[in-house]
Amino acid sequence: MRYAPPMPGPFTVIEPSAEETPLTVEIPHAGLVVDGQTLSRLAAPARSIGRDADLYVDDLYADASSAGATVIVSHVSRYVCDLNRSERDVDAESVEGAPAHARATRGIIWRLTSEGARVLDGPLPRIELERRLDAYYRPYHRTIAEILERKRARFGFAILLAAHSMPSVGRAGHGDPQAVRADVVPGTRGRTSAAAAFIDCVDAHARKAGLSVAHDDPYQGGFTTQHYGQPNLHIHVVQVELARRLYMDEATLSKNAGFDRMREWCTTLAKVLGTIRPS
Repeated sequence: MRYAPPMPGPFTVIEPSAEETPLTVEIPHAGLVVDGQTLSRLAAPARSIGRDADLYVDDLYADASSAGATVIVSHVSRYVCDLNRSERDVDAESVEGAPAHARATRGIIWRLTSEGARVLDGPLPRIELERRLDAYYRPYHRTIAEILERKRARFGFAILLAAHSMPSVGRAGHGDPQAVRADVVPGTRGRTSAAAAFIDCVDAHARKAGLSVAHDDPYQGGFTTQHYGQPNLHIHVVQVELARRLYMDEATLSKNAGFDRMREWCTTLAKVLGTIRPS
């Protein structure tokens, strides 16, 4: 676990170092930083912070800006707040005063790790949720909205690649326990969040590399995909989940021999997506 309050900001925007394309790469879950106020309420073991992060996804897409994409990467742990959830995705066990009937085990505030351990030592006061929203969540999403609007104004449309990774086998806290997952899962909420050209591009790029593909299984795309993916308004979103076995050892949390190959795959994906035009 890294605890680094003096960081320059909760997220970084990396502008294109080559000719700009309509693509933005968003990386919400690679961060490990936990601020002091969050840390004081945290019950999760340090190892879980790493196991529930999308470790190294920021490294996998580190060259996307050289392919013309704008990249936004969060530095904070999803245990601070999950940037791929709605502000309303809370329950009474995670935030005081939330609706008692709601169930949000892993909502904007996670209360259980993906392996079932406690993340919180008790429900957060509403004021603490608001602090995290104001410090991390709202600035992050304001920035995404601004980037997408700038891209749409310049190119006539914008495409967002929501970059994630996933455990290669479903854990007990998931809906597919012990299931071996495909290499690449494009999440598009039933092909509704992006034009077919973008979805098919991700699929073809994976299959060309010999990777297996399963659309929307087990992830259909989270808040970012649902909220920003509005093809009728010329904003297209594809969430891309990579099985971690492709690039890391999931037991030791270290990169494996496949990392360089997958980094090249991600860079090329960013390059190719930036050339696609919706039909």
